[in-house]
Amino acid sequence: MKSKPYLLLLFLASLTTEIAAYPIDGFTLTGIRRLLRLELIQKDEMKGTKLIPGALKSINDIKLNLYGTPKGDSLGYLPEPDPAFQKKLNALFPNLNESYSMTLLDISPNKPIRYAKRQEDRGFQPGSVGKLAVISGLFCELENIFPDSFEQRRDLLKKKMVKAGPWALTDEHTVPFFDTTTKKLLKRRVQASDVFSLYEWADHMMSVSNNGAASVVWREAILMRVFGKDYFNLTYEQGEEYFKKTPKPLLSDIATSVVNDPLRSVGITEDEWRLGQLFTRGGTNYIPGQGGSLGTPKGLMKWLVAMERGDLVDPTTSLEIKRLMYMTDVRVRYANNKAIRDAAVYFKSGSLYKCNGVAGDPCGKYAGNKENYMNSVAIVEWGDSTVYMVALMTNVLRKNSNIDHNLLAGKVDKLVKG
Repeated sequence: MKSKPYLLLLFLASLTTEIAAYPIDGFTLTGIRRLLRLELIQKDEMKGTKLIPGALKSINDIKLNLYGTPKGDSLGYLPEPDPAFQKKLNALFPNLNESYSMTLLDISPNKPIRYAKRQEDRGFQPGSVGKLAVISGLFCELENIFPDSFEQRRDLLKKKMVKAGPWALTDEHTVPFFDTTTKKLLKRRVQASDVFSLYEWADHMMSVSNNGAASVVWREAILMRVFGKDYFNLTYEQGEEYFKKTPKPLLSDIATSVVNDPLRSVGITEDEWRLGQLFTRGGTNYIPGQGGSLGTPKGLMKWLVAMERGDLVDPTTSLEIKRLMYMTDVRVRYANNKAIRDAAVYFKSGSLYKCNGVAGDPCGKYAGNKENYMNSVAIVEWGDSTVYMVALMTNVLRKNSNIDHNLLAGKVDKLVKG
């Protein structure tokens, strides 16, 4: 029998593999320092591994596929499945675990919309895919402070320096520290004393899926809700005083409102997707969870459609969130299939596993025997020829589903193109 501390860690583990997002020419616009390193490598001004073809889009190349189009206007709600498309999707699953649940939407230019689904309403613990709700909440609060100027919102993201504090503890995943003067890169776990711009915290949350960064971003969105225009000059100490003096039930109410209200505003119901708890022990020590977290392939697909339609706050915000999802480094799981290597991929993956502590019952990393969630959302773009969106959620016990997810991505790509 394992020791109790070890079991507790397994029970609470929420793990994701490092990836990296945002177009590499975005440093000047955002101040996200790791982007400068990628850009210098691509220009042969620094040593390092160059990016794959699908990761080379400029910030100016990324567009919203459904904004201001008849096709987008028709997607105020998800359509009925296309019979032939649905039949092809069904054929992918005979040898996979019954928990495999998916929504697939083909929005390729100059072609009819096609939709297919498998257990679209089945609920799963969303894991790190839930960070998409946090990024929506952040931009919603920015819009509340600066309703008439996205540039002021961006300026706040770029200039507001934010300390981690205990909120960011603990997460085993490292974040990049790139010195733009010395050109030195360091990767390590976040410490309570670390300071990044709010843009960089958001990037850490989205690109390397750091749980500590997610709790920090969620915290800052709460402070924006509470302090409004006074937020920009709010000190870390003033924020801490607010959280310590405010009753915890009220904090829970505000926290869940910040991340869930934007979902409701685009027609995603509580039973389709909700977020109820911060991503770190450090965060939940301040704000108790409320209502639990749940996601469905249908809810996630609705979010992707809302983003492509420009409905996440406004079109400029939707575009910025899509940029934050653009993969510009190592692709993992579903996104790592060689068939989509040359495609642009906008991606978020998440996993959560738990062990039951029963002796002799196999359990390991990404192979939990009590829960073993692995989820992905992806937009795959092949220029003007093929564009489709996927929301995939599974709970296959005692098995790392990474390879199966990867193989499924290649089959889906072939299905959509066929």
